[in-house]
Amino acid sequence: MSKLFTFLKGAAMGAADVVPGVSGGTIAFITGIYDTLLESIRRVNPSLIGTLRKGGFKAAFEHINGTFLIVLFSGILTSIFTLARFITWMLHTHPIPLWSFFFGLIIASVIHMFKQVEAWKITRFIAIIAGALFAYGITVLHPLNMEPTSLNFMIAGSIAICAMILPGISGSFILLLLGMYGPILTAAKSLDIAPLALFATGCVIGLLTFSHLLSWVLRNYRDIALTFLTGLMVGTLSKIWPWKETLTWRTNSGGMQVPLQQHNLSPFSFEQITGQPDLIGYAVVAMLLGITLVWGLEKCTEQS
Repeated sequence: MSKLFTFLKGAAMGAADVVPGVSGGTIAFITGIYDTLLESIRRVNPSLIGTLRKGGFKAAFEHINGTFLIVLFSGILTSIFTLARFITWMLHTHPIPLWSFFFGLIIASVIHMFKQVEAWKITRFIAIIAGALFAYGITVLHPLNMEPTSLNFMIAGSIAICAMILPGISGSFILLLLGMYGPILTAAKSLDIAPLALFATGCVIGLLTFSHLLSWVLRNYRDIALTFLTGLMVGTLSKIWPWKETLTWRTNSGGMQVPLQQHNLSPFSFEQITGQPDLIGYAVVAMLLGITLVWGLEKCTEQS
């Protein structure tokens, strides 16, 4: 049963990582596996060779918590490959309910993160403000136009994976800023092995290097790190606000017109300005579903 729950938690992380603006690291934190995940990844280092020589493959596998990693990443990959097409469809056809769901999820996640802080001091509030300003600054950056070359697939993977394991920073959004979100999503939907393998290689390189730094920070400055990461989540809320007016468009690698610059609108003026229905009722329901999901994950984690 524990393996099933780990797989489902991985599936939830994968679903979050597909959407620009939402982080799989947030889901890992809510479900109580964040520290285990970081520690397991951190143990994949040169010292593992010594463990392999002394105790063999079984000892090395147990040292890195191999079963946990395999089951979790199986859930992540399964979710990405199965949900990529559905979430892409939702982003194009029902963006307001989808963004509302994730907006509610982030709001509830912020509350959850605040509960983890042991001692509130002025430095914690400064960290929240710094994280929020940093994240907001990222959200207003203009996307780059990296060419989908072999090297850029690896670079994108190494950068995006660092964001994917940080609560509050979306790996998908980083890919969007790099101009690589479309090519990666297209490769995932069509199961194009070559670019996916290059992207995965970059992910492994980034993950093995960044996880050591992040583990050290959380061990030595946990409260400040948590409040900074929570600030990151707060700062990304403007990015996933459901009611937007598209100011400029760009053509992606698939030849489709997608939003480039967007402006947040009040839900009460959205219909008048854009001519599209505001769907406030659907948005409220979707937002409550996101909040309920986080609350349910918290309760399941407390009982497990």
